[in-house]
Amino acid sequence: MAPERFFLELTPPSELLREAPHVVIVGAGFAGLKAAQTFAGKTVRVTLIDKRNFNLFQPMLYQVASGLVSQTDVASPLRIMIGKAPNIQILMGEVVDIDANAKEVVFNDRRLRYDRLIVATGATSSFFGHDEWAQYATPMKSLEDAYGIRKRVLGALEEAEQTPDLDKRRLLQSVVVVGGGPTGCELAASLNDLMRHTLERDFKQIDPGHCKVTLVDPGDRVLRAMDPQLSKAAGDHLARCGVELLLGGRVKAIEEGKLVVTTAQGEVTLEASTICWTAGVAASPLGKLLSDRTGCSTDRGGRIPVQPDFSIPGHPEIRVVGDLCSYSHTKDGKPLPGMAGPAVQMGVWVAKDILAQLQNQRHSAFAFTDFGTMAIVGSLFAVADLRGLKVSGVFGWLLWGLAHLAFMPDRENRVTLLTKWLWLIFTRERSALVITEAPS
Repeated sequence: MAPERFFLELTPPSELLREAPHVVIVGAGFAGLKAAQTFAGKTVRVTLIDKRNFNLFQPMLYQVASGLVSQTDVASPLRIMIGKAPNIQILMGEVVDIDANAKEVVFNDRRLRYDRLIVATGATSSFFGHDEWAQYATPMKSLEDAYGIRKRVLGALEEAEQTPDLDKRRLLQSVVVVGGGPTGCELAASLNDLMRHTLERDFKQIDPGHCKVTLVDPGDRVLRAMDPQLSKAAGDHLARCGVELLLGGRVKAIEEGKLVVTTAQGEVTLEASTICWTAGVAASPLGKLLSDRTGCSTDRGGRIPVQPDFSIPGHPEIRVVGDLCSYSHTKDGKPLPGMAGPAVQMGVWVAKDILAQLQNQRHSAFAFTDFGTMAIVGSLFAVADLRGLKVSGVFGWLLWGLAHLAFMPDRENRVTLLTKWLWLIFTRERSALVITEAPS
């Protein structure tokens, strides 16, 4: 006989969980999902709320954008991943309000009470006050964004194949990526490989030599958060592969098919059929809402500074984790970066801390373990700084691949990704080059 399940307050929960503490988790990204998985099977009611019914492995979005993998390869259904746990309820919806005094969240025109609240809604793209640029430059934060880039690039190539005008063909074969961080470098490298090599046998009129990918960044090198030696190796490899680097350039204006960049030498105008934006992130709007409802502060990026246990002042029952929080209780006083590694560790620790509190037990203080940073910048070429071990090239790519497969939460997707990566290596063919009206 299947265990009894509970459904909000619409029907009573099972007898075992009727009096159990209720933990509500808002957001099923890296931090929220890990927290829920840590609670699985414990004597605590857990309600996981997210706008989507899947967990998105964001580090692989650029591979969706460049046609290497499909959307389902990087998205795992929440109900398959964790829905079988008898104490976990998954609800699809968007939290629009939080009543901290009544300990309730509002979503889908319902009010849901909680004893503990974990807010893990992540971050969105930031255009630094120029939200009007969003209609011309596609960000890289969702499946729809990644699919939009893929559709635009492939559509432009299809148009170029039947365009007699050489200048227009060159424009259609041009892409600009704004932002020289890991996402920008990975996207630029993969799109460059797609246009110059993967499709060179498939189109008859397009000259791969006319394909142009430009990477724009205001700094003096790409991957500025990494060791300068690795940054140089990544930049040099991108340049060798044909990616044009426009460093020291700040975006001044963006319009349809055109981007104006200010440099030390003056203004530069770039024309491209596809413009991608990976330059900035801002905290989820739920951060401002939580600030308005509780009086907690936010930093310039909209993130919430948290206490050592990830709670907010005056509300120890509310924890904020992942990209939404600013956690600066570190040895050097610098906030933890908004990356998958810190988010996973935050989610696990907060769940264990709540369980320890409920059992009147002590829990060790949070201590982040930094395993390093890495980025892939071409076929079989990546740079990695793993706690002082600095590698680049094929060995870096192997470490990158193993790390991302290990972080991938769904076992089936691990197998699928590995298979498609190996297929690309041996054939240079990509399996997700279908253009449809909607993501599939």
